[in-house]
Amino acid sequence: MRKAYYLSTCSTCNKILKQIDQIDSFDLQDIKTEKISESQIEEMHQLAGSFEVLFSRRAMKFRSLGLHLQQLNEEDYKRLILEEYTFLKRPVFIIDQNIFIGSAKGTISQLLESI
Repeated sequence: MRKAYYLSTCSTCNKILKQIDQIDSFDLQDIKTEKISESQIEEMHQLAGSFEVLFSRRAMKFRSLGLHLQQLNEEDYKRLILEEYTFLKRPVFIIDQNIFIGSAKGTISQLLESI
């Protein structure tokens, strides 16, 4: 399975997608127009090991909702990602049983090597 969760309005996501030669072999899901389902977030969790690593603290709503002042647990991270697409650290690529989360150079290098 090859799946990519991204945000079409995110320039970083688009830049990364353009680096992938075989992007047409991926099932692309724009998380703004097609919400993440509970089964999808559960699959990501199973591969990543936690909801926290899938959660973006850079999202503008993180501070505006006062979440930076709260002690969040795994269920909070899951709920927040399902409620608001901007809380998913993106892009997320799943290739077979491997998951690549976020736009860090090291993550993208590993992604490109695995394709």
